[in-house]
Amino acid sequence: MKKLVAVWALSILTLIIAVPQTARAQQEPTVWIQVAAHPSLAQAEARARDFASRLPDVSGFSLGGGWYGVVLGPYSRTDAERVLQVYRAERQIPGDSFIAFSRNLRAQFYPVGPVETTPVVPPVANAEPTQPAPQASAPQPQPTAADESPAEARRSEARLSREEKQQLQIALKAQGFYNSAIDGSFGRGTRRSMADWQAANLVEPTGVLTTAQRKTLLDQYNAPLISVGMAPVENADAGIALSIPANEVTFARHESPFSIYERSGDLGAQVLLISQPGDARTLAGLYEILQTLEIVPLDGPRSRDGNSFTIEGRGNGIVTHAEATLRNGEIKGFALIWPTGDDERRARIVTEMQNTFTRLDGVLDPTAGADAPQSVDLLSGLEIRKPRLSRTGFFVDAAGTVLTTSDVVAQCSQVTLDHDYPVDVVLDDAPNGVAVLRPRAPLAPMDIAQLAITAPRLQSDVAVAGFSYEGILGAPSLTWGTLSDLRSLDGNQGVARLALAAQSGDVGGPVLDANGAVLGMLLPRQVGSQQLPADVSFAANAEALRAILARASVAATDQTDPQGSVPNAELVRKANGMTVLVSCWE
Repeated sequence: MKKLVAVWALSILTLIIAVPQTARAQQEPTVWIQVAAHPSLAQAEARARDFASRLPDVSGFSLGGGWYGVVLGPYSRTDAERVLQVYRAERQIPGDSFIAFSRNLRAQFYPVGPVETTPVVPPVANAEPTQPAPQASAPQPQPTAADESPAEARRSEARLSREEKQQLQIALKAQGFYNSAIDGSFGRGTRRSMADWQAANLVEPTGVLTTAQRKTLLDQYNAPLISVGMAPVENADAGIALSIPANEVTFARHESPFSIYERSGDLGAQVLLISQPGDARTLAGLYEILQTLEIVPLDGPRSRDGNSFTIEGRGNGIVTHAEATLRNGEIKGFALIWPTGDDERRARIVTEMQNTFTRLDGVLDPTAGADAPQSVDLLSGLEIRKPRLSRTGFFVDAAGTVLTTSDVVAQCSQVTLDHDYPVDVVLDDAPNGVAVLRPRAPLAPMDIAQLAITAPRLQSDVAVAGFSYEGILGAPSLTWGTLSDLRSLDGNQGVARLALAAQSGDVGGPVLDANGAVLGMLLPRQVGSQQLPADVSFAANAEALRAILARASVAATDQTDPQGSVPNAELVRKANGMTVLVSCWE
């Protein structure tokens, strides 16, 4: 395993060196890796010297509130995440180490000298060690702290509950000193891990922690929570009490069903308390509504049963954890929105919020926030997620396969139909501007496209069905025009030219003749750098669409009655039945 880690680390260094450090520094913020925190300056200095004896780039800073932190760096953000992975894998640093920001560091106490702010190239695990600067002789373990003698330490330890003993084992395990069961039983393995922790913290390794040492160990374990000011709050309006990262968020307002705590620190965190009356249907609706919000990214696991749900959304630089439970006609829960790249600390915060979550009497008044400014883009004061791009598509078979334009499927984390139905891209023929989509769950369209089997007549009337305003109106509309030419301007016989003033949202929509047959699919108007007149549009014709569907192994449906025309109302019905909104989400 060590060899594998070393090879991985060497690969990381190769990648880092390939990009000039100054270039990375311009692109990414400077960050540090916090590896320890102590309430004693002398203890923090000793810990910093201990880390510096085996690792480069060690510094110590005051953290405020009487705490002193030991950090590695500075690094660019990307490099810091890689170093964190390597050093954790080799157990060079505690498992609860996390990325810290310069704004959280105050006066420097180690080493003495000016603060280095230029990101450094991270070291390679298992590489040739860098010789540390000459220092005084290594500090030696000191006698047990004067707060208790070994006998007194054993007596105070005996008064600990099983849960308190388990918490100590958890803290030892988090720092890499203990790797056995969390059982609250202090056997030889626990004693050995306590002695190792004492030695690492420069106190006599007796294997029995004094009261003060137990506090220090737990403070070290809880350093990620201390760094964000985890503190209990009681929200009587919502009927919820729990601990929140009080240094990073502050209460802003109630807007049912949420009590909203907005960012107050530099991390950009948010907390929502969820509180409303309801039943299982209300809970299911809340589950769906949350996933329409901008603060709940699309990617990530989620689950729901009759009485609870959990959502984790990852993307756009944030990770959101949301959960709620129905009990006695009341739905209560919380959501934490946290920046990406800080998963260890975020996980500790979520766990602490879960462990301290308490249901009080009452729920948030359903009318709370009713007088707040309203907008179709807001839900309870929170921004609704909007697609990056929306265009039109149309159904071509009974299973719900869709033809649309290539530009709506490019660089998307997810593509949907009518915002609700995710699809897979079966074929993207970018040169011809056409894509074929297949819904992940079969759909039953009201109507499907019948491709024309005869060549249309020049100057005949045509109509494009499309979501002209990218879904704002909620239904497709028809835009009328005429067929100007059976070829494009450059002579492409697979593309027809139309005299028709279409909107950008209409692109991908079916071009229909008076009989309701599909003559083609509307394409984007841009032709290179040319500026075309507003009433010039282009469409991939029916033959070109047939060929693309055949490549995707989809059988096209041909027109059954090429004669005559249908009433306008029937044409509108057919267009509405086959046309669908296609959206690209980031």
